[in-house]
Amino acid sequence: MHTIHLPIHELGPDFIRDLKRQYPSADLEIVVRERPEHPDMDEAAFWRIIGLLDWRQTGHNEAVLEPAVEALAQLPEGAIAAFEDILSEKLWLLDTEAHARPFMDKHPKGRLSVDDFLYVRCCVVANGQAAFEEVLQHPEKIPDLSFGALLRLADLAHRRKTGEDLDHIPTYNYETDSNANGWI
Repeated sequence: MHTIHLPIHELGPDFIRDLKRQYPSADLEIVVRERPEHPDMDEAAFWRIIGLLDWRQTGHNEAVLEPAVEALAQLPEGAIAAFEDILSEKLWLLDTEAHARPFMDKHPKGRLSVDDFLYVRCCVVANGQAAFEEVLQHPEKIPDLSFGALLRLADLAHRRKTGEDLDHIPTYNYETDSNANGWI
């Protein structure tokens, strides 16, 4: 069983044809999840929170996250979940073979550490909207740096706000190789 997540605007005849070719006898189940809009968390608010990361604290991940955690914890719980949804989308968009290729080329057998590649994608997002958009358009510019701590930001904010872990499944599966269109 394979799970394929994609934004509805990417669903087209080419994708359907590729599915039919790749899985000629498979059953297809379609689950439509709308990313709930939250008035306190949109793209601009997401990038403002990311912009609060304190890179002067590099080497101390919790300290780098702290200003962003504090700001996100001030928002309603729904906004914290919406932040995680937007983060999942950004990580998913970077989950492509073209973005992974520089790391696969370094390994003699072309292997890729799925966790390391996820943490590299986190670093791209953590460096802000301009860096994200640049790397999204030019995969060869992906840095050989990681910041997996970004994955904890929403949970830390939720825990600070409520005293409980964030119980939320993000809209996109951002694990490496989840973006089926990115690895064709």
